[in-house]
Amino acid sequence: MAKTFDLLQYARPEMLTLKPYTSARDTFTATEREWTFLDANENPNTTAVNRYPDPNQLELKKKIAALRNCSVDQLLIGNGSDEVLDLIFRAFCTPNKDNVIIMPPTYGMYAVLANINGVGIKEVPLTADFQLNTKKILSTVNPNTKAIFFCSPNNPSGNLFKRSDIKQLLNGFDGVVVIDEAYIDFTDGPSWITQLDSYPNLMITQTLSKAFGLAGLRLGIAIGHPSIIDLLHNIKPPYNINTLSQQKAIESLTDNEKVYKQIKELLTERRRVAAYLSELEWVETVFPSDANFLLVRVDDANKRYEALLTRKVVVRNRTTHTNCENCLRITIGTAKENNQLIEACNKITL
Repeated sequence: MAKTFDLLQYARPEMLTLKPYTSARDTFTATEREWTFLDANENPNTTAVNRYPDPNQLELKKKIAALRNCSVDQLLIGNGSDEVLDLIFRAFCTPNKDNVIIMPPTYGMYAVLANINGVGIKEVPLTADFQLNTKKILSTVNPNTKAIFFCSPNNPSGNLFKRSDIKQLLNGFDGVVVIDEAYIDFTDGPSWITQLDSYPNLMITQTLSKAFGLAGLRLGIAIGHPSIIDLLHNIKPPYNINTLSQQKAIESLTDNEKVYKQIKELLTERRRVAAYLSELEWVETVFPSDANFLLVRVDDANKRYEALLTRKVVVRNRTTHTNCENCLRITIGTAKENNQLIEACNKITL
């Protein structure tokens, strides 16, 4: 039996009554070849981008819906996942009143966006093996808790959370549960998209930045119940995804076999790099990863980070993050780039 979700209880009242801006392209959507457009105060001289983009990104959504096996009315596209996450904060959290729960170590923008929007933050750290402390999370919920944010696979630890723990949160919390699946394509685990019909309070965010290699386009995706998606559409900027980004993304999504081949190559490289690092004397732990990066605990993160920099290899020093003392996060590169990492590590001594 599917869980129920009371949008009226959890969304901000002013957002529920908001009258969205209606752009010229919302009002009339015929193609340029069929009509003379004199409605949007555009420059009529053709430059390929002199017309406003589709504010609803319909063709791109059709591609994504087919890729992710969902419907178009379950999709919202944002200027990167950060815009999508920001819209969720604005839709559900009243400033200086409501709060959200996050589980460090986690993606840093959750806290940044909460602070920007004047939303309280309740932190429940992950366990020592980077799993959810579900009992503590649920006991931390109070009447003003509107959402729970986490990523699975997690950043920076790289691991998937246990499905049984996530289900416990979905069943035990009546507000919005946001699962950030930025790295879902690098794991064999199924996406939580398959559970949307059972949990209308579930929101999934994904991105074309990682597996699809389109980080420069800034295209994030929200997948959820149509009622929530409609609410987010009402408050998003009218033309948040430009024409060139839409065109390039549509073009890229027509060749998914190339993407799957690259993912397979990255996973092979991940295994190779992990095996190499685990043999180094100054590496203490290479944590299991379901992402396109490895979290590595070393003897002295600051020292090893600087040593790699001197050899022109840049990684992320995560030593100040919860449970990440003396940890480096290393992205899996091409075979050539990984060889450069290995060569640099070979020159580092105790």
